[in-house]
Amino acid sequence: MEAAVAPAVRGLRAGCQRLCYGAGSERKWSLQSKQTSFRFCSTGMTLDNINKPTIDRIIRVDHAGEYGANRIYAGQMAVLGRTTVGPVIQQMWDQEKDHLKKFNELMVTFRVRPTVLLPFWNVAGFALGAGTALLGKEGAMACTVAVEESISDHYNSQIRTLMEEDPEKYKELLQIIKKFRDDELEHHDVGLDHNAELVGIEHLFIAVDHCYASSCDGLSFSLCK
Repeated sequence: MEAAVAPAVRGLRAGCQRLCYGAGSERKWSLQSKQTSFRFCSTGMTLDNINKPTIDRIIRVDHAGEYGANRIYAGQMAVLGRTTVGPVIQQMWDQEKDHLKKFNELMVTFRVRPTVLLPFWNVAGFALGAGTALLGKEGAMACTVAVEESISDHYNSQIRTLMEEDPEKYKELLQIIKKFRDDELEHHDVGLDHNAELVGIEHLFIAVDHCYASSCDGLSFSLCK
C-alpha cells in the first residue's frame, strides 16, 4: 500500500511545486531534500531536534488551509473582480499568496509531504469562493468570515501546542504563525465590515471547519493532534 501511494505523493508534491514556483522547482525540492540537516534561521530548529510528527502536522494542515484559501479568493475574484469590492478581495488574496509561499518553503525545509487532498481543495475551494460570490458581495464576505475564523482558530491551537513544547526552540515558527493568524483575523473583520452578517454563516462555518479538518489526509483534526 505504502509503495503504491509513494509515487502519487511524489507526483502531487511536484505538481504543487510547479503550481507555486514554476517549472524546474521539483529539482529544487530534490536538491534541498538531500541535505542532512536544516537550521531554521537563527533558532535551534533542525530536523534532528524537533518534534517531527507535530511540526509535520502543523505545516501540512496550514499549507492545505492556505492553499484552500487561495483557491477560494480566486473563485471570488472570478466573479467579483471587476466590482467595487474587487480591490478589497485582491488585497486579502495577495496576503494569502504570501502565506502559501511561506508554507511551501517550510514544507521543503522540514521535508513535509503535502496533503493528498490538494486536488480536492483546488476544485472545492474555487467552487466555494465562486458560489458564495454569486450571492453578491455579502455572500463572498460571509464566506471570508467563516474561512478566516476557522483558520485563525486552528492557528491559535497550534500556537498553544508550540508554546507548551518549547517556545524558544520554535520561536520563529511561532512568529510566522502569529503573524498569519493576525492577518486572518484582519480578513475576518474586513468581512464583517462589508456586511457579512447579512448572510447566515453558521452552517457555512461548520462546513468550512470540517473541510479544513480534512487537511490531515482524511482524518479529523482532533485525531491528528
